[in-house]
Amino acid sequence: MVSIGLFLIVLGAALLIATNDLLHFGGIRDYFTWETALIFVGVLLVLNLNFTGGLLMIAGGTWFLLDDYYGEIPEFIKTIYWPGVLILLGITFIISSLIKRYRNK
Repeated sequence: MVSIGLFLIVLGAALLIATNDLLHFGGIRDYFTWETALIFVGVLLVLNLNFTGGLLMIAGGTWFLLDDYYGEIPEFIKTIYWPGVLILLGITFIISSLIKRYRNK
């Protein structure tokens, strides 16, 4: 039931952002693309404590969304993006192992 609740909260937040054009993408169709679907599913996975899969989906969706938004991703972002994702993945492995250890006690 928690997963359904989280899904509805994230979906409602996404609809609020899209209908009010808070990210300045344009119409609602510009918000709901396959890239944003990847990010959406990734956020749901992170909220369900599946950090690794969620982070990878968010990172992939964001990468392709940046490509569409900028046309050409700036060189600075290209050089730091995937190493930053790897660092975050390492942190998520540590956090998830600590959470599992805490739950087992």
